[in-house]
Amino acid sequence: MIQRSSILALLISLSVPLSSSLAQEPFYKGKTIRFFVGYLAGDSHDQWARTYSRHMGRHIPGNPDFIVQNMPGAGSMIAANHVYNLTKPDGLTLGSISGALYYAQLTGRKEVKFDWPKFAWVGTPERSAHLLFMRSDAPYKSLDDIRSAKEPPRCSATGVGSSGYDIPRLLDDTLGLKFNIVSGYPGGAEQDLAIERGEVHCRAITIDTFFGREPFVTWHKKGVVRILVQTSRVRDRKVPDAPTIFELMDRHKTPPEKRRLAAVYLGVIGFGIRPIVSTPNTPADRVKILRDAYARMLADPEFLSETKKRGWELNPASGEELEALAKEVVDQPPEVIAWLKKLLGK
Repeated sequence: MIQRSSILALLISLSVPLSSSLAQEPFYKGKTIRFFVGYLAGDSHDQWARTYSRHMGRHIPGNPDFIVQNMPGAGSMIAANHVYNLTKPDGLTLGSISGALYYAQLTGRKEVKFDWPKFAWVGTPERSAHLLFMRSDAPYKSLDDIRSAKEPPRCSATGVGSSGYDIPRLLDDTLGLKFNIVSGYPGGAEQDLAIERGEVHCRAITIDTFFGREPFVTWHKKGVVRILVQTSRVRDRKVPDAPTIFELMDRHKTPPEKRRLAAVYLGVIGFGIRPIVSTPNTPADRVKILRDAYARMLADPEFLSETKKRGWELNPASGEELEALAKEVVDQPPEVIAWLKKLLGK
């Protein structure tokens, strides 16, 4: 007869490899990562997110599936609030949002339901400056035409925190260039149609987006639009003929205090136009898995081949860099916050 103690020992011995096997099972095996994009399908944020969904999973232990869900509105504010408040901190949520949303937090907008530094920061694929383009058939052939116009040109935007809204405001405050900002468009596709229909004359977007997707590539090639200004420190090689805002501030003798504040505002370039975040309080080990997988994907030959075909250029920043920057940018003195409120019409 087998002794009870022997049976117990046998059960213990059998349970050890079983428990060990379960402990080694990757968390992400059999899971699905949901990717919320704060813009419409077909927009540049959406195109990047869907490209990630095809490549990032194989760099995550367990090779999870990805589902991309568009949640447009308010310059990606809706998606940011959703990721921050309405998703579990389990590492199964990613969000593609505007890198400029922290302005809304600094200026105390009531729509903000997040604390910028507390997002789990994963990374950004590029840190691109902006440009402002104008329909070539619009009566504004130069920046001087805009400055002296009785009726300002109409520029499209999704909302505050988007480049379409904020860059024209910045050009007004630093250079006296007046614009009528028509905000509330759900996303890029609607703004493209607004340009085509003549509802608006102009739009501000990142340089990489302008040269990285249609219809901008064709518009530029056929002369449908003209680039008037860029926000780079030095002229981007893709935009050699458009002056930088810094050149123009020199030319028009913008006061030093406004130049300093403009430099603070343009520090948003560090986040890029489409940073990737996850839910606050996500376990540190899962944040590391996501960051490592994102970084490896950006060096993956298959991913690089696809981005090259699309004309995308990479100038990435890591999640660790974005985390440090997020803490820095929200720590601003009252005078900077007051200026931002004035700049953004608040």
